[in-house]
Amino acid sequence: MENPFEIFDLNRQLLNAIADAGYTEPTPIQEKAIPLVLQGHDVLGIAQTGTGKTAAYLLPILMKIKYAQGKMPRCLIFAPTRELVIQIDKAITELAKYTDLRHTAIYGGLGPKTQIETIQQGVDIIVATPGRFMDLYLREEIGVKDLKIMVLDEADKMMDMGFMPQIRKILEVIPRKRQNLLFSATFPEKVERLSAEFLEFPTKIEVTPQATTAETVKQRMFEVPNTQTKINILKYLFSTGEMQKTIIFTRSKEVADHVYNSMVQRIVPFSKIRVIHANKGQNTRINSMDAFRDGNVNVLVATDVAARGIDIQEVSHVINFDVPLIYEDYVHRIGRTGRANQLGEAITFLTIAEEYHIKKIEKIIRMEIPREDIPTEVDVVNTSFDERQAQLREIDTQRKKEDPTFQGAFHEKKVHKPVAKKRSGSPAKKSQSHKPDKKRNVSRRK
Repeated sequence: MENPFEIFDLNRQLLNAIADAGYTEPTPIQEKAIPLVLQGHDVLGIAQTGTGKTAAYLLPILMKIKYAQGKMPRCLIFAPTRELVIQIDKAITELAKYTDLRHTAIYGGLGPKTQIETIQQGVDIIVATPGRFMDLYLREEIGVKDLKIMVLDEADKMMDMGFMPQIRKILEVIPRKRQNLLFSATFPEKVERLSAEFLEFPTKIEVTPQATTAETVKQRMFEVPNTQTKINILKYLFSTGEMQKTIIFTRSKEVADHVYNSMVQRIVPFSKIRVIHANKGQNTRINSMDAFRDGNVNVLVATDVAARGIDIQEVSHVINFDVPLIYEDYVHRIGRTGRANQLGEAITFLTIAEEYHIKKIEKIIRMEIPREDIPTEVDVVNTSFDERQAQLREIDTQRKKEDPTFQGAFHEKKVHKPVAKKRSGSPAKKSQSHKPDKKRNVSRRK
């Protein structure tokens, strides 16, 4: 049977690797991007994770570079997280298996010695986080004069994570004459500005409307009073037996650890759950991800460090324990399920302090997320005084964002205190203040 990818004039080595990888037919982003990259165009691609975006730029790049040559890299691919860098490098291993192309992944979190040794032996493609690349470049361990192609993957996330200064430094030191590819899941104004700075007469391709959620993902939401009730809902959901392979996303590493500890104590065995966030060592994170991918672990608690670019099949459920503050991350989180045309489910927990953020998210995704009543089996606990105060403070902050003149409930309480003091006054003043009343009483009697 003819390989559907033969329409792209790829060489036999790549077509064989594609067949081995089990690719059945090109995805829409691959159909649009591969010919343009092969023709040498600068490309601006807007595509969500799970659309085959990585292969859309890797296949034509591997075709153009073809074989090992020289010692310096001819292609640089930048990604915002170590996990995504590793994922892209694994995809190169898979697709370039019948070539002699040399590639490596460089990222922080571990010593650079091994990475430097690999680069010194000669490399054709480097996949890197911007920070580690600049570190090794400034040490004069990476030469860039042979560079022909540069890719920025997940550009919107890179900008959210504050990589722009490093990207601008990289643009200053690499050859001006090169092919540029920029891929982003969303296209906010800041990415548009970057594309104007980075790309020359680009061809823009967009395979789905910006920030739309996959039709294969069922979304629902529970309004909850507090963190402990969120934990209780988790316990109920896992008791149903439906949560086969689940990622639970939290806003911070502290909450991730709390959820993990609560799950281990009350809900799932220690051997079936892992937690990953920025404080976890690189090897721990990679091992946890591999265990989840291979099915040895069926629950992963994670901060948004794992929300993008991680290609894990057959995730049945995504749970937003916290609503994300970077609103596009909602799309990336729930995009971990419902991949490859499989059905998935995304469940969000919502407190009163998160209502503001959900309204913004619903505006971005152009739909209302269905709300459901908390099941009667769930123990809904009272909110502690401290947590309630924290929620109210957050609501005040949100209202100030929308209305800078709003001074907040907490401010109003403070204003009343000095007024009360003036009214009470000193004992001497009190006695004076009563004298006019006596006079008025006397005059009335007269």
